[in-house]
Amino acid sequence: MVELKTDASIDAMYEAGQVVGRALSAVRKAADVGVSLLELDEVAREVLREAGATSPFLGYRPSFAPTPFPAVICASVNDAIVHGIPTSYRLRDADLVSIDCGAHLGGWAGDSAISFVVGEPRPADLRLIETAERALEAGIEAAVVGNRIGDIAHAIGSVCRAAGYGVPDGFGGHGIGRHMHEDPSVPNEGPPGRGLPLRHGLVLAIEPMLTGGGKDGYHAAPDGWTLRTDDGSRAAHVEHTVAITTGGPRVLTAR
Repeated sequence: MVELKTDASIDAMYEAGQVVGRALSAVRKAADVGVSLLELDEVAREVLREAGATSPFLGYRPSFAPTPFPAVICASVNDAIVHGIPTSYRLRDADLVSIDCGAHLGGWAGDSAISFVVGEPRPADLRLIETAERALEAGIEAAVVGNRIGDIAHAIGSVCRAAGYGVPDGFGGHGIGRHMHEDPSVPNEGPPGRGLPLRHGLVLAIEPMLTGGGKDGYHAAPDGWTLRTDDGSRAAHVEHTVAITTGGPRVLTAR
């Protein structure tokens, strides 16, 4: 069921989104060569604690997962697309890192993701991240009253494909509100003018995922959570929680 949020609820979701934004900013600042993924998870945990927020990631177990998720961030490195579990792995020079984080505050959820490079970046990685960010911007620009879900998907996919990147099938954005994952699903590719009409009060997590090798194939790692590219190419993942309003899209997780 798709729930339209009131303006007051959207304001409350903004507060949750700002906690997510602060957590991602803190993680990005802490990330450096030699820092472990577990240390980055602790940075995000501290931001949530200080805000009086909880994590919708910690203990989350969807139907595909063999175990509950053990952390408050997803930390996906290099060929990991999404859902990477933080481990003792220490970041190395030129690692491409995607961090996904959520927060529950006052009964409402926020969800956002960033991608960046630690140390000396490869030009190809910077192009991949820049394209992911442009795809996110295009998706947000399409999130207006009167459009449809397919218009968001088409906007994202057009940017990704024009740059020659892959788009993993079956993974994309989602509705968000009281729960981190709600209806509707928001694909990262598809024909425009189709799907659910966008109305004032609909709140979506829009999240492009791109693979650098141009192919769409992926597989689950042995941990059952991390999705990796089949061809070993690097991946980028960015995301914002966005409210659709009569005044235009409102980014609730803006940093």
